Amino acid sequence: MKQEDSKGENTTFLKKGLVFFMLSFFLVPKLYSKNDQEISSSTAVLERLIGNRANDFELSIIENKDKNNADWFEIETTASKVKIKGTSNTVICYAAYNFLKEIGAVLVSWEGIRVNLPKSWPKYSKKGNTPFKYREYLNACTFGYTTPWWDWKRWEQEIDWMAMHGINLPTAMEGQEAAWQQLWKDYGLTNNQLEAHFAGPAFLPWQRMGNINSLEGPLPQEWFSKKEVLQKQILERMRALDMHPVVPAFSGYVPKAFAEKHPEAKITELKSWSGGGFASTFLLDSKDPLFKEIGKRFIEIYTKMYGKSNFYLADSFNEITPPVSENNKYEELSNYGSAIYETINEAAPGAVWVMQGWLFGDNKEFWTKEATSAFLSKVPNDRLMVQDYANDRYKVWENQEAFYGKQWTYGYVHNYGGSNPVYGDLNFYKNELTSLLKNPNRGNVVGYGAMPEGLNNNSIVYEYIYDLPWSQGEQPINDWLTKYLNARYEQKVSKSVFQAWELLLESVYNVKYWETRWWNDRAGAYLLFKRPTAAITEFKGNPGDKTKLKEALDILNKEAKKYDKKNFIQYDLIDASRQYYSLCIDEDLMECVKAYQQKDISKGDQLFKKIEKQVLDIDNMMSGQPLNSLDHWVKSASDYGSSSAVSQLYVKNAKTLITLWGGEGHLNDYASRSWQGMYKGFYWPRWKMFLEALKKAAVNNTPFDETKERESIKNWEIKWTEKN
Repeated sequence: MKQEDSKGENTTFLKKGLVFFMLSFFLVPKLYSKNDQEISSSTAVLERLIGNRANDFELSIIENKDKNNADWFEIETTASKVKIKGTSNTVICYAAYNFLKEIGAVLVSWEGIRVNLPKSWPKYSKKGNTPFKYREYLNACTFGYTTPWWDWKRWEQEIDWMAMHGINLPTAMEGQEAAWQQLWKDYGLTNNQLEAHFAGPAFLPWQRMGNINSLEGPLPQEWFSKKEVLQKQILERMRALDMHPVVPAFSGYVPKAFAEKHPEAKITELKSWSGGGFASTFLLDSKDPLFKEIGKRFIEIYTKMYGKSNFYLADSFNEITPPVSENNKYEELSNYGSAIYETINEAAPGAVWVMQGWLFGDNKEFWTKEATSAFLSKVPNDRLMVQDYANDRYKVWENQEAFYGKQWTYGYVHNYGGSNPVYGDLNFYKNELTSLLKNPNRGNVVGYGAMPEGLNNNSIVYEYIYDLPWSQGEQPINDWLTKYLNARYEQKVSKSVFQAWELLLESVYNVKYWETRWWNDRAGAYLLFKRPTAAITEFKGNPGDKTKLKEALDILNKEAKKYDKKNFIQYDLIDASRQYYSLCIDEDLMECVKAYQQKDISKGDQLFKKIEKQVLDIDNMMSGQPLNSLDHWVKSASDYGSSSAVSQLYVKNAKTLITLWGGEGHLNDYASRSWQGMYKGFYWPRWKMFLEALKKAAVNNTPFDETKERESIKNWEIKWTEKN
């Protein structure tokens, strides 16, 4: 019996041991694998960046218990390990990149990635936090000016860039046309009616915002399916990195065919946008029962396609004066605001309505404090977010009392239209941020960032802007610049190189807004880039300090010879050179026009030849910046099509956007580009025609018909866009 009891006890013990073993085997690894799973997306970002050395990083996500939801990170190194704790995958990615950049090992930019890792990790310890819950990125217009031809590989690179720069509130506008198409078909619109509705691929952002219809269409059917697949990949990756993608919602705009199909509905045909020439758009009244019905149906379709979202972008009045009555203006505005909010809330309970704050600065005559507060009045404070991103141009939040208790984000456009002069203002960004954080009237500011209309330019601006939320402006710019340059140039920079960059900060990176682009209501980054006019003789000059820029250029020219041909200093030398010589061309153009007007033919001819040589030299030099190339842009568009006909449509869209744009207003050359192929093949031919006609009039002693010449140039532009 004792033996049996003993045997029974042993059996029980073995059974308990087996159970314990099994629990240990299955449960304990799960405790570890849970964190492995949590940080798998940030680990993958690091692996794509530094390969197997990502194994040196011990990453962990710590639940954010801060009452203000402030993100934070901690970094600690040994010779063989880099331990990083943070509140999300994106925070971890930022912390890892910040560490690698500060030790001079890595620099990630649009123009390329530099990796030069040490054999062992230096002693390093850092804690960081930010008062901004959200770091925003991407303008609604970027999806026309930069990204239309991007595939998943390019988007993956950009999302990695976002993660490494701490961005967690990206605008995500791809793929929505598939949902709109299904929506309007549900309401009985035919394929032919929808074909007449959708704009071409490069112009979709402005259709989404209610500015245009049908421009440069039709939209090929393959676009809908290709972008649907792409958006699913984009959103899956963003969500895996703990980002909060801002996706589209219904803001009231309906197709013309829908308006005709529903004569009983209260729909307003709006005036043509931006000076005229565009097809009308149609806005459904917020009190019409169809408003909520359509809005909820769109979110339902979108959610089925792409999953649940927490942030929805809806802009009813982007650069459009609301069609409200003078007598009942404020009530009607509040009705629009409440209708958008309630539609989103009923379709996606708990979600936040996001709107661009651009309109409040762009049309401040209409958007008085009374009008704005009325528009926002019926929305709970925590369910609306105003993205006030034009603080390098307007002071909306100060004029609008920090949006009357609503959530809002502070930021900059910086880039307009993808036009890429060399400019920015690091001191301005630093001083503005420190001032904002000290301001007792800043209200409920929850986010910070940049929302450029175009990418692939002035990388230093974005590098600095996305470090600011973490340093809170307390780091001296020279300290930041030293670490940035050491990482960018893969070595400790010399005093001469640093001096060149100090001069750049005093000459081109001291300009918060490139006002030349709208001189005399004519778009274009430089005079050379504007459709020719004799009025340039009245131009008062470009911003910045050209003399100091030349000093910086001379130093960089000398120092760049000491570096490898692939080093980023060569890229920066080209940037400084194209900026300086483009400014020189502007001055020479003014003098050339004056000379021919004064019938000084010899001086005019001399300047003509000088300008032509400078233009061709810049165009040739730009081969060192492969992204800044007309051929690259056109080939990307062509390659995105799966047939010859579709490729031709894409190419015409691509060429039209950066030149004529469209309409009869002032948008031509809005998206002008400092690119190889554009100097030689577009900007100079226009001015050559103009100057030759001006000279001919002077030689023949006949009146110069500028209107006729500009019309002739416009016809030449049209042919240029149509040539494949």
